[in-house]
Amino acid sequence: MSFAKLDQLGRKLEALEHALAILGADEATHMAVGGGEKRAEAIAALAGMHHRQATAPEIADWISAAEGEALDADQKAALREFRRQYTNMTCLPSEFVERQTVARMRCEQLWRDLRAKNDWAGFLPALEGVIALVREEAAMRADALKLQPYDALMEQYDPGNRAADIAPVFDELKAFLKGFVPEALEAQAQRLAKTPLKPLSGVYPIERQRELGLAMMAAVGFDLTRGSLSVSHHPFCGGVPTDVRITTRYKTTDFLSSLMGVLHETGHALYEQNLPQEWAHWPLGKARGMAVHESQSLFVEKQLGRNPAFWDWALPLVEQHLGEHWNKADILAHVHRVEPGLIRVDADEVTYPLHVILRFELEQELVSGKLSPVDLPEAWDAKMRDYLGLSTIDNPADGPMQDVHWPSAALGYFPSYTLGAMMAAQQWAALKRQHPAVDDDITKGDFETVNAWRRNNIWSQGSRYSTPEMLERATGEKLNARYFTEHLKQRYGA
Repeated sequence: MSFAKLDQLGRKLEALEHALAILGADEATHMAVGGGEKRAEAIAALAGMHHRQATAPEIADWISAAEGEALDADQKAALREFRRQYTNMTCLPSEFVERQTVARMRCEQLWRDLRAKNDWAGFLPALEGVIALVREEAAMRADALKLQPYDALMEQYDPGNRAADIAPVFDELKAFLKGFVPEALEAQAQRLAKTPLKPLSGVYPIERQRELGLAMMAAVGFDLTRGSLSVSHHPFCGGVPTDVRITTRYKTTDFLSSLMGVLHETGHALYEQNLPQEWAHWPLGKARGMAVHESQSLFVEKQLGRNPAFWDWALPLVEQHLGEHWNKADILAHVHRVEPGLIRVDADEVTYPLHVILRFELEQELVSGKLSPVDLPEAWDAKMRDYLGLSTIDNPADGPMQDVHWPSAALGYFPSYTLGAMMAAQQWAALKRQHPAVDDDITKGDFETVNAWRRNNIWSQGSRYSTPEMLERATGEKLNARYFTEHLKQRYGA
């Protein structure tokens, strides 16, 4: 049977994906600096091997033949995803994949070194090489998929998303936020005038923060027998569902930034750990794109981690691990702090989408060729001034060098963050309609109602449905930004 051949292929590809994921996670966390060149070569060789196996000409025949076989519902869904994956992967020759992988790995390694030195001039040639390869990739994908080049890149991260659909929604959100940020800041100032902000003590040993993070990870559902917590330059969730590697970065003066990073990445990890294991070797068993993934991470960070009910339960844990006694009003003033800043991953819930929209707009221009990498610092600074009233003109480390995405050739990824925030708010609203007392459960540290809803509606579905279909089935309606803006008004408004 041809489907049986696809099933066997899936197992071989899963093994290579496993090796690539673990090597990549190790490279970002534990690898010695001197291992970079050989690690890049090893990963490139494995990536090329994976690509050659996944794009073998006979696979097209197997897919066509399997469409005439008697398959059950799961197998039919899997076959559809095999075809989608094959079409996307045959866009690119193996030679290009290997060449791009080496360039990407070396650019990432340079980024880790040169960002700390604020060395834009030293970093620029490597970034220019990566952007040139991204444009080459976009052109090949666009031709094969009959899409616009930027849409063809987005298709790799979130199937079905199109810039023409996203841009108007983001324009509307941007207009709302540019008006709402000053309102939220004024409401915050009035609250602080009545109850001044209690300062953090600024003495938070990393090991104690780590233990607090692990305790919260376990409480919200992370399986510590199938995952771990490490440190990296940029927080991420990697590895594989049976061995999820999440990371954070610590500040000894501030425990909240690390803790929120841990909760965010735990949201990603919960999705991975709860994907259907019986489909793990099929494309059907993978997560349904990055917007859905971000909806799961942001759900844990925002709908749970910044929920006042969460802190009824969490404050005793903070006292246990960090030795400080706080009341809920004092901690919420920090947790709900609105403060426009330069760094996306440290941004508050209100200003964060503006960081994403800025990148979405710039990377479209990078892909089209309207913007050259050499002009990024000025273009970035102009949008930061307009959207957040801040300047990065003499500080590229906190401007176009701050994220790992562009050095790693991941253009088309950024829209998923804000789409995910909108989806998370919509999922929370649907969950609360079904379980009005869910905040009472959270107050007790009981997250099973929350996780059962997400397991049934999101995690267990794998890639069976498109992103819009999955959201509509889970919440009863298509994506509606109103839930996100209402959430912000309720939490941060006057």
